[in-house]
Amino acid sequence: MEEEFKETVFREISYRDVDANGNVIKGDKAKIIGLAKISIEEDSHGGVKLILKKDANDNIKEIKFVCSCGETKSVILDYTEE
Repeated sequence: MEEEFKETVFREISYRDVDANGNVIKGDKAKIIGLAKISIEEDSHGGVKLILKKDANDNIKEIKFVCSCGETKSVILDYTEE
């Protein structure tokens, strides 16, 4: 019961600036850019799963909708001020 309320924190890794040939990215080319918490909620009516990705301060960074048919849609939130 106690484990049910714990959120797992993951290290967020970026490899976007890497010129990768094929599907292999070497470990020294990737960098840790922050922490993320991921939670999954399921809608009982339409077979849609909501995947919430939060930063270490519990700000929602991404909302992903996953249909039971396999199609996904994402909403990415950016909190930076310009």
